[in-house]
Amino acid sequence: MEPLQRRVERIDRRLEAVIHPIEPAVLQREVRQLTLTGGKRVRPAVAMLVCEACAGDADLAVDVGVAVELVHTASLVVDDIIDRATLRRGDESGWRRYGHGPAIVDSDALLGAAFELLQETPVAMEQVAEAMVRLGEGEAIELLAPPTDEASYIDLARRKTGALFRAAAEVGAVAGGAEPEVVTLFGSYAESVGIAFQIRDDVLDRTAGAEQLGKPTGQDAVMDRPSMVEVTDRSPEEATALARSYAAEGIEALDATGIDQGEAYEYLHDLAEFVVIRGR
Repeated sequence: MEPLQRRVERIDRRLEAVIHPIEPAVLQREVRQLTLTGGKRVRPAVAMLVCEACAGDADLAVDVGVAVELVHTASLVVDDIIDRATLRRGDESGWRRYGHGPAIVDSDALLGAAFELLQETPVAMEQVAEAMVRLGEGEAIELLAPPTDEASYIDLARRKTGALFRAAAEVGAVAGGAEPEVVTLFGSYAESVGIAFQIRDDVLDRTAGAEQLGKPTGQDAVMDRPSMVEVTDRSPEEATALARSYAAEGIEALDATGIDQGEAYEYLHDLAEFVVIRGR
């Protein structure tokens, strides 16, 4: 099978193809800039890897994974408007580059492109729509009733980050023809990895530099935004240990799927460990 980087390149090619028909040309250029500049492509890679682990339709997995990536990018555009963040993925954020109105329109175009990809796969459409509802709930909670303790923080992370990770894995499993209980286990794997990812993000916001991350740091404190190290007494090291425990939960769910421990499994296993130690 292809190395992981070649999978990511395949995802980028599909993103380019999906964005190309967007009109008018100025909207297409803005959406291309927002989507193809930077980004780790973790979510669509998860969809592809889960599909491969289930011996499924790789082309379908690419499409549903790209749809999740488009939804994710749309959410980042809105996040940056709310947070007044000026950097994203090492470049100017959408609203900073194009203005608030155009950035909102760009976000709408991204969502439209995502659901156009999903229209032939009703189950995947339902999963991504559910993830968007949970993501919206998370945004509302963060604005109106931000968490003040660890339990409410984890609930927020489950909605804001875990939901799209879960959707990516579940649509990959559906594309792979997995049984419902296996789809759920893959979702549990990815949700736990997503929570670990968010906790690590919070630690990096406190400990890393803006050049390292490609976006402003210290924003959680500046914006009075809830983060693991802001709403609990955990040190960055203790928060990282908690992230590691969620990653371990994810690996347990992955193992419970019973899939063969081939290349796709190894990448999914390594991803769960990597999100805890990553430096950006």
